[in-house]
Amino acid sequence: MTLQKLEPELLALTPNEKAQAIQILAQSLGNPWRGIEKIPGICGGDACISGTRIPIWVLVNARNLGISEAQLLKDYPSLSATDLANAWVYATVYQEETATAIQENEED
Repeated sequence: MTLQKLEPELLALTPNEKAQAIQILAQSLGNPWRGIEKIPGICGGDACISGTRIPIWVLVNARNLGISEAQLLKDYPSLSATDLANAWVYATVYQEETATAIQENEED
């Protein structure tokens, strides 16, 4: 099957199915979350932008509160637009993990 033949089928998937497809494809590349890391003992083991202590849930929560990507890039000068794109994909694939992290950290 070619990508050209597969494209209409991919576009017809639901958002949840697309997220699952992204996860499957990313895992098949060997390094599924380039630019995102989870290290025990750093940020409570939450997924973070690589080389930073900026958790994905913080970025998602900020976006949920109406903070724009431009403002996030200004507030976190070490972030790139690619970092944000990776964060959004990760958060889409791991919605429950991200929501739980937001909830747990709001309780603190």
